[in-house]
Amino acid sequence: MADVSQYVRFEEPFWRKRISELTNGRVAGEIAPFDRAGFRAEEMLQLMRLGVVPFGTALLAIVSSEEPEFNAVDLPALNPDLASLRQTVRLYRPHLKQILQERYGIELLAVYTYPAQVTWCRRPFTGLGDLTGRRVRTSSVGQTEMFEALGATPVVIPFAGVVQAMKAGVVECAVTGTLSGLAVGLQEVTSHIHSMALTWGVSVFGANQEAWRALPQEVRDTIRKGLAELEDNIWESVARESGDGLDCSAGKPSCGGGPRGSLNIVPVTPADDARRRSLLVQTVLPRWVDRCGADCADAWNRYLGPTLGIPAHAN
Repeated sequence: MADVSQYVRFEEPFWRKRISELTNGRVAGEIAPFDRAGFRAEEMLQLMRLGVVPFGTALLAIVSSEEPEFNAVDLPALNPDLASLRQTVRLYRPHLKQILQERYGIELLAVYTYPAQVTWCRRPFTGLGDLTGRRVRTSSVGQTEMFEALGATPVVIPFAGVVQAMKAGVVECAVTGTLSGLAVGLQEVTSHIHSMALTWGVSVFGANQEAWRALPQEVRDTIRKGLAELEDNIWESVARESGDGLDCSAGKPSCGGGPRGSLNIVPVTPADDARRRSLLVQTVLPRWVDRCGADCADAWNRYLGPTLGIPAHAN
């Protein structure tokens, strides 16, 4: 998307300038954010499969509406911190590569993520258990199911309407990014923010395989190397931005700049983490398998289940 840090600071400079430097002028890149390119984000994989978009980024939470298997890496309550997310992506990446190759004819070249999505509330809470009975803004099916299991009332609201919905009392809490929430002024209408990440926003960058194979091998090798550096830079930035968003929302001296608030940061307690895991095991994972099917359960049990100690069961 055009205005997010990942695009402005990393993706756009890489394709407009860095790629030409790396290839000594053999490759010149152009890039356009999908929200200004005239097509829907949900269409990205199909456009790449057809070669209409030879290189592109697909946000897994969006394309998983048609291919739920993609969402395994970013299920709500699965990755409460960046270390957990890194492990999940590393374990599942071979399967993402296989799905993209076999079903879409896409070569996986990089995996990115956006900063942590956390819970902001108008009045005090000490953890997930305190959200029972509250109206909470959510943005995905998985988030909705998780908050229903908590006894909260999920309300799906577009990001642009979150602050107004909070002011009007339509919702009492909202799940959104640490920095993006600050950017729209959530710190002005809330009092508490949870330090636990519920989801992130994992995306894949790939190429139409025919377009990719048409490039000389040495060019492909150079692009792969450059994208590996870009991927590392984005993940390092996410670590900084997720923490900076919390620091700035609380008005800490360590805030790196930008909007500030005076919110109370709700720490993650052992009881809170146990509740998160229970929600994942009892609600989020079974509901995902219901939507996704036996093949998804098999993939989970092959790539993620053994390390996480959480098996998936298909009905």
